[in-house]
Amino acid sequence: MDNKDSEAEIHPLKTEDVKLQENHENSVERRRILTKQPSQLSRLSRWRTAAFFISLFLCLIIVFAFSFIIPCPERPVSERTWFRNYDNAVAYKFLAIEDVNKDKVQDVIFAFKAGNGSSSFNTSCLDEGLPSPCAFLAAVSGTNGRVLWERPAAREVEWLECGIQQLGEAKAPGCLLMGKPEALTAVDLQTGEVQWRQSSDLGANYTILPPVAVIPDVDSDGVQDLIIFIATGNKVKTFIHSGKNGKQIGSPGSLDVDGKAHYFRQNLVSSSYFLFYTENSLYAYSLKDLYSAATGMERKLPSLEQDPQWEKNIDPITRRLALLSSRGIRYLARIPRGSRENILVVSSEVATLVNTQNLQTLWTLNASRVLSEPLLGYYKPDVLGLVLESEIEPNRKKVMIVESGSGAVQWDLKLNWRAGSPGPATLSTADHRSAFLLWGEYQAAGNQTRSRTPLQKLYLFHPSYTNVLLELRNSTDQIIGFTAALFERSRHACYVLLRGPQPGEEPGLVSLMKRKLKEDVSQSRVIWLNQVAVDTEQYVRDRLYRMRFHSRE
Repeated sequence: MDNKDSEAEIHPLKTEDVKLQENHENSVERRRILTKQPSQLSRLSRWRTAAFFISLFLCLIIVFAFSFIIPCPERPVSERTWFRNYDNAVAYKFLAIEDVNKDKVQDVIFAFKAGNGSSSFNTSCLDEGLPSPCAFLAAVSGTNGRVLWERPAAREVEWLECGIQQLGEAKAPGCLLMGKPEALTAVDLQTGEVQWRQSSDLGANYTILPPVAVIPDVDSDGVQDLIIFIATGNKVKTFIHSGKNGKQIGSPGSLDVDGKAHYFRQNLVSSSYFLFYTENSLYAYSLKDLYSAATGMERKLPSLEQDPQWEKNIDPITRRLALLSSRGIRYLARIPRGSRENILVVSSEVATLVNTQNLQTLWTLNASRVLSEPLLGYYKPDVLGLVLESEIEPNRKKVMIVESGSGAVQWDLKLNWRAGSPGPATLSTADHRSAFLLWGEYQAAGNQTRSRTPLQKLYLFHPSYTNVLLELRNSTDQIIGFTAALFERSRHACYVLLRGPQPGEEPGLVSLMKRKLKEDVSQSRVIWLNQVAVDTEQYVRDRLYRMRFHSRE
């Protein structure tokens, strides 16, 4: 200790130098450490920047690939109006709307009789070994009217139905056709190819009762089966056919009726019933009854059951169903109500809604001489209604929109009318109501002049304007078929007209036309029903032109 102090006293500057040297070394070390840390942070920052730009570059490559290299599916451009014309032909009273070529646009299927098909397919009756002229079945594109397929089908078409979901070995959607001579033919909906053909012996003076009834697979071949009803005199014959190959299952059953019959199918929760109605009676048979009569066997299937409540109201011997309004029945219609369906019974004087659970009457409405099958629509948002057309005097009818829950008349209109005019149609709109398309001739109050053959005018009515009709079209041609549909989901509302001579008439020009509804709305004539104009005519046209349509599931 003393030596150190002595050393310090002898060499004072040396001690200070040592301290300065130590301080300097410490300072250098600290600077080296501080310099090393920013260098590490800088390298980390550069890596992050590189990763960001690499990610951005990859994202741009993906966007570029999907935008330019990988093509997006082309959306079909639907023409506003198109025509298909056939010379020296007659057309059958049949129109179907189905997506044939799977482009998400509805197409049109129809049938005509001629010596040759369209020039685009260059088909003739001889291609199928048929005498000329013969019946052709054709599918036409909804986008532009191009013929998708065309096929000679039979000498004559007795009955035709499309949209059957399973037919043939491939279980593909198809059309079923009964031709002359009697042959049942299944046609593939997408290609027009014949899936199977079966000859049938239906006897003489028969009438087919449409539609075909699709039933569960009763022959265990994996494809749903079919029931066809044939009326001959006071009997209804029942034919069950395999949907896979068309072969008849069992033998024809025979049901006794007391006159010209029509049939209606009612699906209950646990069973299915077939109602046959004549001028004076209503008969009810379960699917189990029909299957047992055709095959002579009992089959344990959930759908082949009987409803206890219905069986209590059916005479076990005659199979007559006791309903309040079972005489003079003109139409039966299904009216959805919650999870089940009720039955609307339209007789010669009244319309009655019947509860399918207990067969009790829910309401009754005076409606004499109803002209067309009841049609569903929405006058109030999401409140189901129905359209009834009844003849009130010669060449005069009343159109009523009726609330299905209560039977109250929500709106009505009187029109001049002539036999053979098309029935009404409805299209659902985005405001949860419906646009109603009506045929007739409006006659203003006070105008007593009325022609013997009223014109066929197409009108549009929407509940947003209860006092307005839009006159869309004035047709002098004979209209064979009319239907309206959304050709694309929730858009492109159109109507289709099939015009020309019918079988039994002199052949002539047959014309098939599709027209976008908005094109007629923009050029329509506004009719004020109560003579009180609340808006300008152009404002009404513009507002209804901007109306959007909606596909209901």
